[in-house]
Amino acid sequence: MPHRFHVPDADRVGLSVILPEGEATHLRRVLRLKPGDTVRVFDGRGHELTARVGTVTPDEVRVDTLEVAEAAREPRVTITLAQAVLKGRKFDLVIRDATMLGVTRIQPLSTAHTDIPDAALESPSAQARWGRVAVSSAKQSGRAVVPMIEAPASFTQHISTAKGRLHIVLVEPGGGQASHSLDTLDRRELPEHITVTVGPEGGWSPEEVTCAREAGCLLLTLGARTLRAEAVPVAALSLLLYLWGDL
Repeated sequence: MPHRFHVPDADRVGLSVILPEGEATHLRRVLRLKPGDTVRVFDGRGHELTARVGTVTPDEVRVDTLEVAEAAREPRVTITLAQAVLKGRKFDLVIRDATMLGVTRIQPLSTAHTDIPDAALESPSAQARWGRVAVSSAKQSGRAVVPMIEAPASFTQHISTAKGRLHIVLVEPGGGQASHSLDTLDRRELPEHITVTVGPEGGWSPEEVTCAREAGCLLLTLGARTLRAEAVPVAALSLLLYLWGDL
C-alpha cells in the first residue's frame, strides 16, 4: 500500500495539489519520497486517489492526482459520538479510536462532573491537536473520511437536539438508571443515524440523567461491569458495528 496523505483539496482526478505543511514535511523529511513516487491522497470527505509526487522543494510538495482509489468502507449507519472531555490526553485516545471505528462526527461535552476548566476545553491549541489526532487515525486505518470535531458544548445544549432522533446515553450499571443493555438495539430496524453519548470519569449527575430521559434518549448500559471512561466508546462502538454487520 502506498503512503497516504491528507490533502483537503484532492477531491478528483487530474489535479496538481500542494500538500499541507505537516504532510509535506512528513513526505520530504521522514519518508524521503522523490518526484515520480506513487502515493495515495484523501480529502477527508470520502475521496481517495492515487497520485504521483510531482515536485519536492524546501518550500512545497506538489502531487498530481491520477485515478480513483478504494478507501476503507464506511459504516452503513452514520455515527455521532458525544463524549465528555476527559483529563490529560485520554480524550485524544477517544478521538483516535472513534475515528478508527468509523465515527463521522465527534461532539466534545462539558458536563456536571467534567473536571476540566472551560478555558482549557475551548483552547484553540487543544482543538487543533484533536484535529491532528483524527487525521492521523484516518491515515492509519485507511479511512478517506476525517470526523468533524465540533466545538465543545454543554450537556444541556447537546441533549436539546435529541428529540426525534435515535440518541442513546450510556450509563453505569445498577442504580436504576437504565432498563436495557446496548444489545437491545439489535431488535430495532437499522437506523440511518445514531448519536452515542458517553459521560466523564465521575459519571452523570442525577439531573443529567433526568434531562436525557425527558428528552427521549435511550438510557442503556454495556452490561454488568463498570468500564473506564475512555474504554466505553471503544466497547460501545465495536458492539454497534458488530450488531450492524460492519465488523
